Amino acid sequence: MSNEAQNITLEERLRDAGLRPTRQRIALADLLFAAGDRHVSAEALHEEAQNAGFSVSLATVYNTLHQFTEAGMLRIVQVEGARTYFDTNVSDHHHFFYEEDETVFDIPSRGVEVRNLPEPPDGTEIANVDIVVRLRRKRH
Repeated sequence: MSNEAQNITLEERLRDAGLRPTRQRIALADLLFAAGDRHVSAEALHEEAQNAGFSVSLATVYNTLHQFTEAGMLRIVQVEGARTYFDTNVSDHHHFFYEEDETVFDIPSRGVEVRNLPEPPDGTEIANVDIVVRLRRKRH
């Protein structure tokens, strides 16, 4: 797909999500969605943008990622207190977190079963359940 055709698609995707397709949003969406499903931190996306020659502040990257999340284009994966990843796969699924290199990977959906959840408090409903399985190399 040509860059022009891809940009039109990204612009339409942003508009469909209720977001104005600004130059910065289009550039960040291009970095996020061009390679298929992925998990990225704001810092990593900021570095990618800088390496691609796109000058954008880290605050703008954070704001854009949160706007994309609120619009349903991304999903937040919280793996540590201050460490947040943004997932381009917004379907219900779970994750492995590799502690050594702090990377996140999808757990294949087959075989994971969540049962016996508590009843939510009155007036609320369970939106989703996130399972993060932490992995590290075996120590001998």
